[in-house]
Amino acid sequence: MPIDVAKALAAEPRSTELSWGFKDVLLYHLGIGATELRYALEGPGLQVLPSFCTVAGGALAAAGGLSMPGIDVDLAAVLHGGQRIELHRPIPVEGTAVQASRIAAVHDKGKAAVIVLRSEVTDADGPLWTSDTEIFVRGEGGFGGGRGSSVREPAPEGAPELEVLQATREDQALLYRLSGDWNPLHADPEFAKRAGFDRPILHGLCSYGIVLKAVVDTLLGGDPARVRVCATRFAGVFFPGETMRIRMWRTGGRGRIRVTATAVERDDAPVLADMSVEEVE
Repeated sequence: MPIDVAKALAAEPRSTELSWGFKDVLLYHLGIGATELRYALEGPGLQVLPSFCTVAGGALAAAGGLSMPGIDVDLAAVLHGGQRIELHRPIPVEGTAVQASRIAAVHDKGKAAVIVLRSEVTDADGPLWTSDTEIFVRGEGGFGGGRGSSVREPAPEGAPELEVLQATREDQALLYRLSGDWNPLHADPEFAKRAGFDRPILHGLCSYGIVLKAVVDTLLGGDPARVRVCATRFAGVFFPGETMRIRMWRTGGRGRIRVTATAVERDDAPVLADMSVEEVE
């Protein structure tokens, strides 16, 4: 069996040093369409969007979730199922940190498996962020394991407090992949067809960054430091060049924002769902 659950869960955490500078921040921001000077110009006014932590220093690749002991799967069967980040403090423009990554869980969804990769990042001043990445692997379920939580929050009620339409570039995925996600699913038409798609799709984490930026720029007053947690489920594909409809609702007072993202050109097909952003208290 390609996934040896017991071996994967028992493996020691993998520690990797991460380092990044302002050029990495600028490239990431351009990859998600953040072209405002506060995101795209080096200097004392440069802000760092919280979602940068998903690529900082090659974070996702360095975590090595698909090369952990007990994990041996076909890249063409892999999709990003969900993402949660918790910021312990704002991300510096330049930094060096240590990332400790491990397989926190493997869920059996019947026709698929979901691998939960947890990464904890610390620098000389203490914890920086914690990231949980859910990796959906088609065809690898049915091994008799637990299904994990299937609880879904009810859809937000009423009209959204705010709606944003965000256009994307035809070459958005080609630009975003320069931050370190080299999966050919997002660039190679032939590989995309083998994976079951008409053409390359946008990285889920690129959509994630686009949506979180919209929340920061509107309901959070343009201040990335106000984000404490951002979690989402990747509910469907998004193609470069499409327009994203981003809807936002405040729930539970000022501390939590519910968000959905859909593809306008495909009758608002879901892209991100069960998304929430929690503010720093």
